[in-house]
Amino acid sequence: MDRRFLTVLGVSLVFALVVSSVFYQMTARSSSTPEASTPSEEVEVVVAARALSVGVMIKNADIKLAKVPAGAIPKGAFTKVEEVLDRPVISNILLEEPILDGRLAAKGSGLGLAPTIPVGMRAVTVRVNDVAGVAGFVLPGMHVDVLVTGTAPGGESSMTNTVLQNMLVLSAGKDLQPDAQGNAMPTPTVTLMARPSEAETLTLANNMGQIQLVLRNSSDQEVANTGGSYVSELFGGKKQPKPAAEPAPAPRPRPARAEALQTAQAPPPPPPPPAAPPEIVVIRGVTRTVEVVKSSNQ
Repeated sequence: MDRRFLTVLGVSLVFALVVSSVFYQMTARSSSTPEASTPSEEVEVVVAARALSVGVMIKNADIKLAKVPAGAIPKGAFTKVEEVLDRPVISNILLEEPILDGRLAAKGSGLGLAPTIPVGMRAVTVRVNDVAGVAGFVLPGMHVDVLVTGTAPGGESSMTNTVLQNMLVLSAGKDLQPDAQGNAMPTPTVTLMARPSEAETLTLANNMGQIQLVLRNSSDQEVANTGGSYVSELFGGKKQPKPAAEPAPAPRPRPARAEALQTAQAPPPPPPPPAAPPEIVVIRGVTRTVEVVKSSNQ
């Protein structure tokens, strides 16, 4: 056999052995560190055992414990069942979703609608029918304007006026959530979110006149300036004069302006006294005298 061929074959075998040994060592190193990829520690958190809607008081059957990685616990989650029992839900919670503190009201804050009312606001319920409730399509979460029709004291004809605008609908009847299919929900009452002053206006309108709710786009925040419509205007009569707004009180003068007025009215100041004649101090030994210098005019 050719000696050159044997030499090449030997060198190739040696090179193959070297490459194999290097590859084996690299593989052994990567397989010798499995401890770094061990699964992280898991912690049990409270999750919803079923979908929970607004107003539900959480009971044992509504929640369960589920294990999640310690680094994936959402902020505000609970690790003990006792921490969420008997607390009302103020925001919808999905199945298997962790129970968060921001989704629950404080324990003892009440059932149903009460926990969802912000501090300083009120929930006012008004009577409606299918027409006043926009054929039943007033659903929780929508915004409406409130129109009232009646005759003002001393008025000659009935009129319709927009008394409140952009009011949030809290519930339609006893339902705090809209229908899942988006179907009409004819209800005899609608509960609106209102400030205390708006609650008074809404209650008065509900008792003294006929209320009509008008749907509006929830993203429309503009307040329309309307003066109301009279019955006579529907039949081509002369438009009724709209009540003029009360003039704003005249602003008080600024202090700087008042001081300027007082300065302008003050009498002129008296002339300054004549200047004293110049004096010269003369010192003779221990004697000190003061002599007045007379001007040439004197």
